[in-house]
Amino acid sequence: MPGAKTDLPVQEERADELIPGRDRSVSAPVVDGKRRLRDRAPYLLAAGLFLAYAVVSVCRYRRLESRSWDLGIFEQAVRAYAHLDVPVADLKGPGANILGDHFSPVTALLAPAYRLFPSPVTLLVAQALLIAVSVVPVTRAATRILGRASGLAVGVAYGLSWGIQRAVDFDFHEICFAVPLIAFSLEALLRQRWRASLLWALPLVLVKEDLGVTLAALAVVVAIRCRRTDRKALPYALGVAAFGAVATLVTLTLVIPAFNSVGGYDYWDKVGDGGGAAGVFDGFGTKLRTLAWLLIPTSGLLALRSPLLLVALPTLGWRFVSADDHYWGTDWHYSAVLMPVVLLALVDAVATARRSAKPWLRRYADLLPACVAAAALALTTSLPLGGLTEGATYEKSEQVVAIEKMLDRIPDGATVEANIGPITRLTSRARVFWTGDADPVVPRYVALDVRSGWTKDPVAYANGLHPGTRYVAEDTAYGYVLLRRE
Repeated sequence: MPGAKTDLPVQEERADELIPGRDRSVSAPVVDGKRRLRDRAPYLLAAGLFLAYAVVSVCRYRRLESRSWDLGIFEQAVRAYAHLDVPVADLKGPGANILGDHFSPVTALLAPAYRLFPSPVTLLVAQALLIAVSVVPVTRAATRILGRASGLAVGVAYGLSWGIQRAVDFDFHEICFAVPLIAFSLEALLRQRWRASLLWALPLVLVKEDLGVTLAALAVVVAIRCRRTDRKALPYALGVAAFGAVATLVTLTLVIPAFNSVGGYDYWDKVGDGGGAAGVFDGFGTKLRTLAWLLIPTSGLLALRSPLLLVALPTLGWRFVSADDHYWGTDWHYSAVLMPVVLLALVDAVATARRSAKPWLRRYADLLPACVAAAALALTTSLPLGGLTEGATYEKSEQVVAIEKMLDRIPDGATVEANIGPITRLTSRARVFWTGDADPVVPRYVALDVRSGWTKDPVAYANGLHPGTRYVAEDTAYGYVLLRRE
């Protein structure tokens, strides 16, 4: 029976542990070799995916294809941490403390690496590493519960999942810390190590303000699972659930406003003007497609049978009640934290379904790990990692070289006002402001990407930003313009 065969390695290991006096060290060398290879499989898979993630991310940076200002914002904050300064991100406004925008003090952990390698590439490589590390607990848990072949298939499906690939393709975001924390926490939960599960999840409150509710949801799942087998852990789970909810409330109403220049939380309006409960039906088709992408190619809908899926509800909740349609779809990085939840919910559901009295359900559960791995591989051809097979991914065009040469004319430490294109070439060595948002600072330089034709007269545009100041064209290169204050 195919399903029974996949369980044999787990059963054999458990049998070895239960037989008193059995010397496991005298196994045949071939068996030991296979066991070592199997034990290393999660780490080898993670290492390979780390390389793939890093190449995709760094090569896109080299091609000057930044998708937002986030990499620049986080580099400014980490750069400040690296020099033991207040985490000011001038791109969010002159002198703006990043903790007054989103509460993500966890990014300070990148400061030592950035001090040694002061470049946005450091952040991109760190993100690739953190996400790749999450492959280890997912694959390890799946292998322990489902067996070698099925476990490795789940690991591949997770590492290549569309949510993970979208996050890697994004410039940088603090959620790269949340992904491994959630993965390790859920692995411990599936091992019935309740306290370890809660401890792994606790730092989520330092990653981003909304993740306190995710912590609470995870603690509720721990409480559901441990209430019959370990009632001593139940108070801890309930306490952590309460802590997560309170931490989110305190962070949103007290901590962030304390660091914010206007004493508030800038994102409340995201759930206004059509958001909130009534806004759930706005963009309903887009949200439904996102749910389909979340549950079908990654779990064949079987994850719905596991309570672990409750951990995904807070993230889906704030995204779907938001009035900002950027949160509704499958683009960007917003679904990355959901991927370890869905894949480990699949593992939990497959293990349960294999014991079902329904033959069709047992058969479906046996086949599903291989199916989701095949789906992930097939979808990868149209996802970011598919670019690894294209020569253009690794090329740095002469246009980019010319643009970088132009931006090198800006002296280190200068003040610069810029839009998305030039930002990541400047934040490691200059004080960079967002276009039109530099008041009361009058920058020495203005660097603009005008390839789309959004302005026909960059000089007049720059002079209009700062009345009474005169800027002149310093240089141009392939749709980029550098202006200097006279």
